[in-house]
Amino acid sequence: MYFESIHPFEDGNGRIGRAIAEKAMAQSLGQPTLIALAATILARRKSYYEALEAANKENEITGWLMWFAGVAIEAQRRTIALVEFLIDKTKLLDRLKGQLNGRQEKALLRLFREGPEGFKGGLSAGKYTTITGASPATTTRDLADLVAKGALLREGERRYARYHLGVPLRPVPHMTLTEKGELAEA
Repeated sequence: MYFESIHPFEDGNGRIGRAIAEKAMAQSLGQPTLIALAATILARRKSYYEALEAANKENEITGWLMWFAGVAIEAQRRTIALVEFLIDKTKLLDRLKGQLNGRQEKALLRLFREGPEGFKGGLSAGKYTTITGASPATTTRDLADLVAKGALLREGERRYARYHLGVPLRPVPHMTLTEKGELAEA
């Protein structure tokens, strides 16, 4: 917080500030950490700037510390969700090895790139066609095959059908500390 308040460089203060925060956490634990702190702060960019601005207006930093503690806990949860998601991804791709055509593999990898929170709005036949370049008939066959193999889950019918990965998605809610120091979803 103090580094960001001083803002010593013309550019890169945010990245350096997040790196300092991660380094300080690792030092306090006495070992390197695997935590998605920078990614979590970036996901909450607006509240990050609001918390910094509020802390810059007075010497009292309790509000900042409470905000940061909530973000650190959220980052831990986000990291656990990501690791579990990567394990599920590996298991699914290993199970399907040699059973997918190039289009199906390309589409699945595109869905997996979205991470533990999933592909926003689900995968439609139109999006599959855009990703793979397949014809509508081939898209229908490929998607039905992916559902049959358990790689995708289908919800809805016809043009309203949407497909989601056949692995558990793990969205992580924003976390905060209340005035009583209790953890709550933001």
